[in-house]
Amino acid sequence: MTETMTLLVLQVGLILFAVRLGGRLVKLAGVPPVLGELLAGVAIGPYALGSIALPGFPRGIFPPALEASGGAMAVGPELYGLAVIASIILLFASGLETDLALFLRYSLAGGIIGLGGVIFSFALGALTGTVILNVPFADPRCLFLGILSTATSVGITARILRDHKKMDSPEGVTILAAAVFDDVLGIIALAVVLGIVAVLTGHANAEGGLSVYGILAIAGKAFGIWLGFTALGLIFSTPLGKFLKLFKSSFDFSILALGIALILAGIFEKQGLAMIIGAYVAGLSLSKTDIAAVIQEKIRGLYDFFVPIFFAVMGMMVDLRELFSPPVLIFGAVYSLTAILAKVAGGGGPALLLGFKLRGALRIGAGMVPRGEVALIIAGIGLSSGILDKQLFGVIILMTLVTTLAAPPILSAFLRIPGPGTRKPVKDEGNAQGTWDFGSGEIAGLVMDTLQRDLKAEGFYVQIMDIDEGLSQARKDDVALSICQTENIVTIESATQDLPFVKTAVYEAILRLHDSIQRLKKSADPQAMKKEISGLEGRVQEDVLSLIRPELIRLDLRGETKEDVLVEMVDLMAAEGKPINRDETLEAIFQREKTMSTGMEHGIALPHAKTDGTGEIQVAVGIKKTGIDFGSLDGEKSRLFIMIVSPKKTSGPHVQFLAAIGAVLQDPRIRDGVLAAKTTEEAAALLRGTVKPRQPAGPQQPAGPADFF
Repeated sequence: MTETMTLLVLQVGLILFAVRLGGRLVKLAGVPPVLGELLAGVAIGPYALGSIALPGFPRGIFPPALEASGGAMAVGPELYGLAVIASIILLFASGLETDLALFLRYSLAGGIIGLGGVIFSFALGALTGTVILNVPFADPRCLFLGILSTATSVGITARILRDHKKMDSPEGVTILAAAVFDDVLGIIALAVVLGIVAVLTGHANAEGGLSVYGILAIAGKAFGIWLGFTALGLIFSTPLGKFLKLFKSSFDFSILALGIALILAGIFEKQGLAMIIGAYVAGLSLSKTDIAAVIQEKIRGLYDFFVPIFFAVMGMMVDLRELFSPPVLIFGAVYSLTAILAKVAGGGGPALLLGFKLRGALRIGAGMVPRGEVALIIAGIGLSSGILDKQLFGVIILMTLVTTLAAPPILSAFLRIPGPGTRKPVKDEGNAQGTWDFGSGEIAGLVMDTLQRDLKAEGFYVQIMDIDEGLSQARKDDVALSICQTENIVTIESATQDLPFVKTAVYEAILRLHDSIQRLKKSADPQAMKKEISGLEGRVQEDVLSLIRPELIRLDLRGETKEDVLVEMVDLMAAEGKPINRDETLEAIFQREKTMSTGMEHGIALPHAKTDGTGEIQVAVGIKKTGIDFGSLDGEKSRLFIMIVSPKKTSGPHVQFLAAIGAVLQDPRIRDGVLAAKTTEEAAALLRGTVKPRQPAGPQQPAGPADFF
């Protein structure tokens, strides 16, 4: 057992590095990370690098678990168990993110689309086998090829929708709804095919095969369990949410919510349905509770850890050796093409008749394309039962690989097509929104922070959903608020009957903030504080100072006014091909100077700003030996200018750089050395502290960092 666990620990560690590297590499090419995670699994799996003998590992780090069975189980049960848990977490998170109102609105469409996908896929898959194998349509191998073509890997599609923030779109909800129907219909179809196979082999009744009534019983049981648990979950979602909140701690009830998903997944599997359906039902049941966003946030770490393992293990199931024989390649190519067309036509065709535009229908059809884990599981059943041979198993592996790898770029491309996917705009009836323009992003941020604290005091669960987009959500019982800050504008969406509460809450937040600002004006003098700390010593951080680069240093600024110098330095950044919006960056710099000049003492100025006009933190240095009036503390003209601009919504050492460069410039030898520098490399080396200043210290008093807040 110790040896087995040691191998598992090593495998998980290697997978984590492999999937992160694979995801980053494909993301550089504009491909969803899920594709890189799958390919990483293929590369390190038992049929590639994973089987290479290493010291202490004679069969490799990832040896095939069951070689005798033809590779039906490519990995060990321990690693596969982690992948199963990962798939449950993935579908549970997908259920939590599903907009229940939209799901119910599109459940009929999802059922019809799922049925269309199953019918088209089964027919084309079986016909492909009939033509290529030259056997009757009812041949067990053809029937299995048909059933394998019907499977849909909702996990892969859910990950793509999540990456594109389309989980709650009409197409996204329809795809997920159709995929759930697809899985249920797939299980029923599998039971039917196994029953037919049993009849054809003459063992239907003698050896426990399925009769027609038995097949109907399995079909009714599958539908009954799925519909029953879904209905119960939706009916008792509010009491379930209240029960979980009894555990007080948000970490406790979030983990217990995941525990419910695991239990429900096990129940579904025991009853013959896929675990992932039970996990999705659990997430869907909790999606309208006021703790749904909290659960999403608290299990995010588990999601980021486990889900990539799932996709890597799916990649490991691909036996590359089965893909190189010409018969497998030809058969697999034809089968893969028909599998893709069947889902696009079977899912997209009905969508056109259900209110979707062509772009929406294509998104839905493409979302149903990946087969993934479901196809592999069914293929394993066919292989172990003797219905499929190794070559047909290779064909199925190729189809699974092609559809799984083709779906992310195809679906991503369709999702990038601008415009709604439905013919009629989707509006949330009964919803209203309030919008406030505060004229400044900083003030809007202060209002947001104050409002969120007030809502928490009212008993709301407030969660930041997307920090880059300024989106947060507040929930309490059946009251749900969607809060969004875009620059200086704050928008809050709620039910119409809750709009008076929203406006009252915003009014109270503004009133309290206004009172606090008035008190701040009376109790603090920024100019005096700036003078007070100008002589303080600070920490010199060499790693932060590495932002100073020779190519962004100009030794002879031409500007004769403060405004000219600021424009010239921003243009210097733009001229070096940096990701910068010149006008937006200049506006932020000028706005900061209006608040208070960034002129220091002893001829130093540090203009700076945080702005959406730049995509990364940037530093420019300029020298004007004759100096200009910059409104410095000591009234002297400024000659050395160091400008830093940082993106608003990305963390970076903005203030740390200001403090570090202020500490460096305490030494008059460095100031004089930079002003006398002959090359930009010499100036950069002095400011970064990589060379010692040549001149001895003069009689001047050392200057300290100013207050730049």
